[in-house]
Amino acid sequence: MQYLAPVDWLIVFGYIIVIITIGVYLSKRATKNIESYFVANRKLPWWLLGTSMVATTFAADTPLAVSGLVRTKGIAGNWYWWSGAMAGMLGVFFYSKLWRRSKILTDTQFAELRYSGRPASILRGFRALYFSLVYNTIVMGWVMLAMAKILGGVLGLPKWQAVAVCYVIAVVYTSLSGLWGVVVTDFIEFCTAMFTSILLAIIAVNKFGGIAAVLANLTTICGVERTTSITAILPLHSMLLPIGFFLIYVGLQWWTTGNTDGGAYFAQRMLSAKDERHARLGFLWANIAHYCIRTWPWIVVGLVAIVAFPHLKDPEMGYIKVMLKFLPTGLLGLAIAGFVAAFLSTIDTQLNWGASYLINDFYRRRCGVPSTLVLVAYQCME
Repeated sequence: MQYLAPVDWLIVFGYIIVIITIGVYLSKRATKNIESYFVANRKLPWWLLGTSMVATTFAADTPLAVSGLVRTKGIAGNWYWWSGAMAGMLGVFFYSKLWRRSKILTDTQFAELRYSGRPASILRGFRALYFSLVYNTIVMGWVMLAMAKILGGVLGLPKWQAVAVCYVIAVVYTSLSGLWGVVVTDFIEFCTAMFTSILLAIIAVNKFGGIAAVLANLTTICGVERTTSITAILPLHSMLLPIGFFLIYVGLQWWTTGNTDGGAYFAQRMLSAKDERHARLGFLWANIAHYCIRTWPWIVVGLVAIVAFPHLKDPEMGYIKVMLKFLPTGLLGLAIAGFVAAFLSTIDTQLNWGASYLINDFYRRRCGVPSTLVLVAYQCME
């Protein structure tokens, strides 16, 4: 099954070449020492580090998941992750300045600032190995599985071969350019992915004659009661998301799951900020973009997908189906480039962040020679 015209392929390959070129260009900034490689010499401005944060959480499968959630749980179903905004605000106004003030290289290193002795050392080493090798591998695995699903469905290519190519591209520019390359390419990747998402939402809605026509068709297909449930932002008027689940999301889930303290790769970005002010503003911008801006194009496409494909078996494929049905040649290639961008923006962060744990919190403390740390970091990603 082949959907892409030559001009579409040209756009996709052109985008990949641009990303690799940027990585090579920024390699000089990253290879000076371990601080330049993992925290960009603590010189990142707020808008760059904040965009990198939100780009990292924008994987290739994120639009598919959100649009699929609209079909199965309605718009209110997104409270599953919208509830995380409360932890985000806690991080903005309390933790961000403390992370930057600590001047550590990774959040795992904080274990030996907060505690002391052999137990602290064991905790730091365990966290470094667990998150870099076990947790990180699982995350990259599901991101690659989603990308394989997308490339297989859209391009008709052998799934894992196509994903392997994308992964190698991410490894090349990430290992060459360190965190500088990650955040700069993340910025470009986020802009590309968001532009294509917004463009798809606008084109798809206009094909039906506007959002009012989409909602009218939705009512015809689903009935008044179900349409009300699908379009409800709060679950008070939704039969798809029980109020009990909503209360669990907003009252319990956000503070009992990971990164409530703004740790992991979020902390890495704040540790890389120019100062405490840039750390706070960057995390604030990331939360605004993550919770208030980027969701809505995917929700709109999710509504269109219900109207255009009411009997779709796989809810998450609705986004792909809408894209293939309504985007013309050229724009389809740009949309595929957007998916590649979303994939790369997640993988590059996982690679750099995981390597920072292995090098700073394990290898460096046991057998690390300062002059070899960057070289070993290359090898960790490969």
